[in-house]
Amino acid sequence: MKFICTKSELEQAISIVQKAVKSNSTKPILDGILIQASNNKVMLTGYDLETGIEADVDSDVFEAGAVVANSKIFGEIIRKLPEESITIKSNDKNKLTIESGVAEFNINGNSADEYPKIPVIDNNDKIIMPQAVLKRMINNVIFAVSRDDTRPALTGCLLESDGKYATMVALDGFRMAVRKEELGEDFPLMNFLIPGKALSESAKIFDGKNEEEVIIYSSNNHLLFDIGNVRVVSRLIIQPYVNYSSLIQNSAKTVMNINRKLLLDAIERASLIIMNEERRFPVQVSMSDNETIVISANTDAGNLKEEISASISGDLIDIDFNARFFIDALKNIDDEMIKIEFNGALGPCIVRPIEGEAYVYLILPIRR
Repeated sequence: MKFICTKSELEQAISIVQKAVKSNSTKPILDGILIQASNNKVMLTGYDLETGIEADVDSDVFEAGAVVANSKIFGEIIRKLPEESITIKSNDKNKLTIESGVAEFNINGNSADEYPKIPVIDNNDKIIMPQAVLKRMINNVIFAVSRDDTRPALTGCLLESDGKYATMVALDGFRMAVRKEELGEDFPLMNFLIPGKALSESAKIFDGKNEEEVIIYSSNNHLLFDIGNVRVVSRLIIQPYVNYSSLIQNSAKTVMNINRKLLLDAIERASLIIMNEERRFPVQVSMSDNETIVISANTDAGNLKEEISASISGDLIDIDFNARFFIDALKNIDDEMIKIEFNGALGPCIVRPIEGEAYVYLILPIRR
């Protein structure tokens, strides 16, 4: 194998595929990046047996071939090279030579034959979405994905569509995040349960500003996000998902309209004296009348009490919450004013827009 490419393009491709490299794996080959050269294109691959990322690098290829290089060593060498032009070659013993300017590295690689194959997904059926929309949906819910492997379904996000709206859902048993985007009258139906890690890493790659598109291909067990020069392949979680719609109550005992930023700022100030997330250190939300909400915290470090104006109808409440859960939800909302519904001291709190159904954030209270 032998090819010449630019340092900047190779460095960018390495940083992308490294998101799928599993360090300290029980399979040492997975600590590496697969480098494949052919037809004036070099493709780098990282794969941890759950998520695989491929990135193309424009190159002048003089000899086709493939080799696996240790991800950390290879990445650090490329970042430290002195010149923009890089020549990389390997021999039949999988030794890589990396040349740039006056620098020349020789490192040991591994046979590409030992590297596991990323599943090939049929590209007959495809769904096209704006990258910015999918990136926004992921970022707005990913914090609510469970990290408890004993409940596999909750470690993923549900991505579904009804032909007009795309909806993404994440929940961990204590909170739920739902985001909905209108995508047109004839948008394809879909229902995928995607591991949180794959979505989180994909969101870092997607363009959130321009009108670039992502093409989604699927099989029974895997999903492919294709943005042209980068492709992310993820296994799907084959588990039934929670009937999340049934968790969203529509008959609240208390309804409050409030300025989102004022509430967020108050809870963040309260969190300053909540040194950890133990149940004995919650943020307390109470109402003194139909126009005032009180945010307070009382911990070993000190206490805080702050009043905020609000429009409240229904029963007055006095309830405890995990401050982080509220902060995560409020930070992912852009609206100036929001609606918050309470269902007594033990029922879930639901955060919604004043109008429409663009988002729903559900937070369970802490029992006293």
